Amino acid sequence: MKNIFDNFTLILISHKSKKKVKKFILELTKDIKIIVIENSNDTSIKEEIEKENFNTKVYIIENKGYAGSINFARSVIKTDYFLVSNPDVENINKSVIKKFLENAKKLNNNFACLGPRYTNISAKTLIQSDINKEVDVIPSISGAVMFFYKKKFDFINGFDDNFFLYFEETDYCYRARKKGLKSYQLNTLKVKHDVGTSVEIKNNKEKKELKDLHIWHYVWSKFYFHKKHYGFIISLIYFLPTIIRTIFKISFFKIFKNKEKLNKYKLRYQGLTCSIKGKNSYKRI
Repeated sequence: MKNIFDNFTLILISHKSKKKVKKFILELTKDIKIIVIENSNDTSIKEEIEKENFNTKVYIIENKGYAGSINFARSVIKTDYFLVSNPDVENINKSVIKKFLENAKKLNNNFACLGPRYTNISAKTLIQSDINKEVDVIPSISGAVMFFYKKKFDFINGFDDNFFLYFEETDYCYRARKKGLKSYQLNTLKVKHDVGTSVEIKNNKEKKELKDLHIWHYVWSKFYFHKKHYGFIISLIYFLPTIIRTIFKISFFKIFKNKEKLNKYKLRYQGLTCSIKGKNSYKRI
């Protein structure tokens, strides 16, 4: 009898997330194929995980960001369906994966991507669909958990590698809609996302570096997304108040010698001006 999971692969994107990845895998059945994309050059994760899990393959690649990692994973999977997850997501189990596969069939594989409902995230942080609907169309699926049918993923041309962090899933879903493909949230599939806990931080220096990286890339990606879909002039006009406000706050916090706030707004300014100038999102830890 054919196993329902034979045509499915789970993708875990890891960056210094070995403990979370190992815990995630332990909670899954052994007959699920798993690919781990490790982009922090932690070579120990490959030996430890592959030794303990025969159905798991670890790839250690250059850090290309979330979008680049997913595109690489797509290039090596051999199944028609795949689910991408952050290792800091809880409640992804055999039953949840089965329901993703069942809903894909109900939709005749005619979708851009499917996502679960998040139980611990506020409406201000993440817009979710009508909870009273079992399956509902949503403009964009959260990048923490995304289920794909490979042929449709390829039809949309996957993710834009120019995004390193933030807005890659928004861009993917936006392009999908232009091609007539919708994204759906499955509200009966409920997961918990402990945002920002996947990276194993050793000290305050690493914590600050990670925070700075997120600040810089958020504004770079936001402008790049708007420029890509609405044009440079409209985007520049839209971001003009942000530019003025950021310059003002840099001056303000410099006068009052608030180093933490000054650093924050300098990073925002640097990321935004880099994106406005059309330069690549170069900042790394």
